[in-house]
Amino acid sequence: MYDVIIIGAGVSGAAAARELSRYRLKICVLEREEDVCCGTSKANSGIAHSGYDAEPGSLMAELNVKGSNMMGQLSKELDFPFKQTGSLTVCTTENGIAMLHKLRERGLKNGVEGLRILDREEALAMEPNLSDQVLAALYAPTAGIVCPFELNIAMAENAYNNGVEFKFDTEVKNIRKQEKGFVVETSKGDFETGCIVNAAGVYADVFHNMVSEKKLHITPRKGEYMLLDKSAGAHVNHTIFALPNKSGKGVLITQTVHGNLLVGPTATDLEDREGTATTAEGLEAVSVKSGRTVKDIPLRKVITSFAGLRAIEDGMDFVIEEVEDAPGFIDCAGIASPGLTSSPAIGCMVADIVKEKLHPEVNPDFDPVRKGILDPSELSLEERNELIKRSPEYGNIICRCEMISEGEILDAIRRPLGAKSLDGVKRRTRAGMGRCQSGFCSPRTMEILSRELGISMEEITKTGGASRLIEGTNKKIAEEGENHE
Repeated sequence: MYDVIIIGAGVSGAAAARELSRYRLKICVLEREEDVCCGTSKANSGIAHSGYDAEPGSLMAELNVKGSNMMGQLSKELDFPFKQTGSLTVCTTENGIAMLHKLRERGLKNGVEGLRILDREEALAMEPNLSDQVLAALYAPTAGIVCPFELNIAMAENAYNNGVEFKFDTEVKNIRKQEKGFVVETSKGDFETGCIVNAAGVYADVFHNMVSEKKLHITPRKGEYMLLDKSAGAHVNHTIFALPNKSGKGVLITQTVHGNLLVGPTATDLEDREGTATTAEGLEAVSVKSGRTVKDIPLRKVITSFAGLRAIEDGMDFVIEEVEDAPGFIDCAGIASPGLTSSPAIGCMVADIVKEKLHPEVNPDFDPVRKGILDPSELSLEERNELIKRSPEYGNIICRCEMISEGEILDAIRRPLGAKSLDGVKRRTRAGMGRCQSGFCSPRTMEILSRELGISMEEITKTGGASRLIEGTNKKIAEEGENHE
């Protein structure tokens, strides 16, 4: 019997888990995938939005600004990369200038600080590669960039260290209301709980509709991206937005916290909640639309493309509340952009709702600090040499593109909620995220995973489930062929 079950281990679920771990509660996070950060939270722009775009008075606007203001301190507590680089929203028509002023006024109402309209010359002084069509820009100095994987993992690890249980490969099949609380039926058996936090991304409406007569409806909106090599990372210094439209903030161009250049996303509404395939048409749209705001983007340096799904609720706002006809069931639904930025504030809001309902005692042992994976590149040469003397595995480079050592991979596997797959290692260390996209390092990473987890190479997966990479050894296959003959 749990006090709280959280469905989903993305940024919203992890943020809620961390905030609730401040109290003496028995908490469990149920995640159908093999790791945290396997849905919307792993495939987005990595932008910490300033908050000028959301409609004033909306929950989205309130939590965007609160989350943005929390991000700097949170990055220090949880040791994940965050850079307040600022953003420029540019326009290419005279009518667009009026829209920039409206966005500024909206941002001021939302409490965003430092917003300023720039003419073309001022904008070019900040971003020389803006397209020739750009006439003016809205500068938002409080915008920033963050690593979505590391934010998500950091919050989940800190929650775990403060007593929250995580159960992976555990798919929720059904939820039944009972006299007090709920029974959550899963692929790994039934769990009882007093409260449920529904942080299930594009599936949040499915679970809501199991317990409530007032139905929710979420539309998956696919966004396709292109990621460029680090040699293209300096093409822009800020995040560059086009004017937003009814489908979102449009195609953006931004640095990532690790120095790559990211371009995208598209916005295509789907029926398929698993529809994350990229398309030639989508990537062509990214190419064309990005060129309208930034010129000479070196698209020949694209090293990978990917797509993610945003959970768009029909009301076009976050839905964070206790369900009226299902007491104890707390929705955390419709968390589309700026959900990543808002996640720290979302966690606080969810925790406040649960606290008001359960009146838990404060956890006196709560520790807000988490130490991330050691990055040897941040050490001086002397410090790095000393590290290698103490721990020789830090001198064994596994991923040449990103210069990731065996020591970092071992840390990723051995730490709380450690990596169990190639993608789990990749999200924690960047091994496999470089120019060759794991073409060189994947066999060596698999050997380390096999050794550390005590499983055969055939059991190692790319990202859990049936995503195995090896069917057998050549010798074994040859022997089976000879026996068959």
